[in-house]
Amino acid sequence: MEPPKKTCFTYELTNDQQEILLGLMVNGNYRRREVPYSLWSIEGDGFNATLYSKEKHGLRKLCVQGSKAEDFVLFQLEPIVLGGASLGYEKVLNPESVAPHAGSDESGKGDYFGPLVVCCAYTDERLSDEMAKLGVRDCKQMSDKAVLAAGAALRHLLGPTGYATVKLGPAAYNRLYAKMRNINRMLAWAHGTAIEELLEKRPGCGRVVVDQFAPTEDTIRRALKPHGRAATIEQRHRAESDIAVAAASVIARELFLRAIADMTAEVFGPPPADGEPSGRVPAGSSDPRVRELAEEMVRKHGPTWLMNHCKAHFQTTDKVLSACGKGREDLPPEGQIVSKGKRDADS
Repeated sequence: MEPPKKTCFTYELTNDQQEILLGLMVNGNYRRREVPYSLWSIEGDGFNATLYSKEKHGLRKLCVQGSKAEDFVLFQLEPIVLGGASLGYEKVLNPESVAPHAGSDESGKGDYFGPLVVCCAYTDERLSDEMAKLGVRDCKQMSDKAVLAAGAALRHLLGPTGYATVKLGPAAYNRLYAKMRNINRMLAWAHGTAIEELLEKRPGCGRVVVDQFAPTEDTIRRALKPHGRAATIEQRHRAESDIAVAAASVIARELFLRAIADMTAEVFGPPPADGEPSGRVPAGSSDPRVRELAEEMVRKHGPTWLMNHCKAHFQTTDKVLSACGKGREDLPPEGQIVSKGKRDADS
């Protein structure tokens, strides 16, 4: 069975590539769209493409989506803008991408409610083909429904020896943060632990790709255990382009979403057999509904409710407590630790 066509592509374009793309967008047979925060956006036959205005290190993000997005990428974007075809030739151009290796990624780091989940997943050429058939890619490019389905299928495909997870529920997370007082150190410990467990199950796996989360590579290297120190650890930004990291991201997100579903049932009651739950625990930390729900729960159950449901060091906690006439002194000791600096804040 042929793997399904990809329907979402993301690229970071240089200034020269942006100029070529804008010429293609303006002069091609496309309809212009108005999209917030975009420099230019078009709609074509079965796809849309948006070049966002935000610039970082001289690069701008391009997102191409739709049922015929792959055709636009193959016949327009790659040969004209990117200057080289790669789609569909990943195994030929980069055989190492499907060679036996593992990938590690996390979910829940920026979410006020729920756990932090880290997963390390194994792949090889056969498994990579099966993952492609399941539509596995960076979980941020997938709907929650797709993540739940793909995550369960991936865990069945890989079996107990094909992946390892570390799940820190809010209570455990808050205790560990009170000891370490640094989110990057916590992430390094969790990744190091998941990597070690996976390599114990797969002793022949000598390479692990990790999505780099800390400013320097030393942060995770210091947290590696014996098997991890003996392996080749590749840290990359935007490492989800690696199929093993993408699989790890999907499993980690799936387990996070299932934990949020359990919390939703606890807070709002189980959903009716033929309908949606009466409410939903919101994702992220900036959504106004996050504070609204947290404030409602503190008024109902007291400040300590936060310790078993939220990442207490987030600055959101101070705002919630203040709105309820409380302060951090009303929390147990592990809840009195606050994020310090931009890197360790809930931004």
